[in-house]
Amino acid sequence: MRQVALRAEALPRLRALIVARHGKVLAEHRFSGPGLDQPVNIKSASKSILSALAGIAIGRGVLEGTEQKVAPILRADIPPDADPRIEQVEIGHLLSMQAGLGRTSGPNYGAWVASPNWVRYALSRPFVDEPGGAMLYSTGSSHLLSAVLTRASGRSTHDLAQAWLAEPLGIALPPWPRDPQGIYFGGNDMLMSPRALLRFGELYRQDGVMNGRRILPEGWVAESWRPRTTSPWSGNPYGYGWFSQRSGGYDVHFAWGYGGQMLFIVPDLELTAVMISDPSPHPRAESHVPALHALLAEGIIPAAEKGAPAR
Repeated sequence: MRQVALRAEALPRLRALIVARHGKVLAEHRFSGPGLDQPVNIKSASKSILSALAGIAIGRGVLEGTEQKVAPILRADIPPDADPRIEQVEIGHLLSMQAGLGRTSGPNYGAWVASPNWVRYALSRPFVDEPGGAMLYSTGSSHLLSAVLTRASGRSTHDLAQAWLAEPLGIALPPWPRDPQGIYFGGNDMLMSPRALLRFGELYRQDGVMNGRRILPEGWVAESWRPRTTSPWSGNPYGYGWFSQRSGGYDVHFAWGYGGQMLFIVPDLELTAVMISDPSPHPRAESHVPALHALLAEGIIPAAEKGAPAR
């Protein structure tokens, strides 16, 4: 792993790298920025955390399942003149970015987060596809899922995350920003340390079980990783809050946050890797995420195949 560490250190935006195999840490490096136990903004990798909460909610009976319609839960914020297709949007559509509603990410993001009611704004977006249609990457859809969790349970999304994930995993998951109505931001700005994110990844690598205790419902990991649509930008398959790809000859599932906040899981190698990056805008930032994928495919995976000793 020494060569991997040297290659990683040469990436100016990469702040931290942790690699574990068979549950044991092979490499753990902080190159700059906060320490490895310091919670940092994981950006849209938050969507994978939210997917876990949805799965647990279904397993506990708080939600009925991925085919449950969201309109009855969010009725108070649906505009009176809403498109009838709003009644067909399901929890699974929010998880897989197939709600059909116009995006709130990209150029629409600023207007959305400046609005007085984020849930109502997201629900009032015009339909640009049918529910269950093409992937429309939209943090507004994830935020609707946070609102669904909050209203169906009567507890805040942070409270659920604390009770259902942080405490069982033994990690810190401090409060993150909320919308004007107090609903925790769904799908962005969660705060987790690199070591906490690794532990979350290990939960998925072990099919939802940690230290002999089942935390995610049986089958939820496979359901989350099963491709349901494809990113129009990267071409990567997308499931319930997780991207997938082939890398270094292996199937890889990953959480992806803006600027290079990455959690990679390579099941066949029993490998989990966390990469935390400087998220600030940069003229050449578009080359950083491909460099992280190359670090995995050309450095970490070959080193793991050779049985690299801990460093």
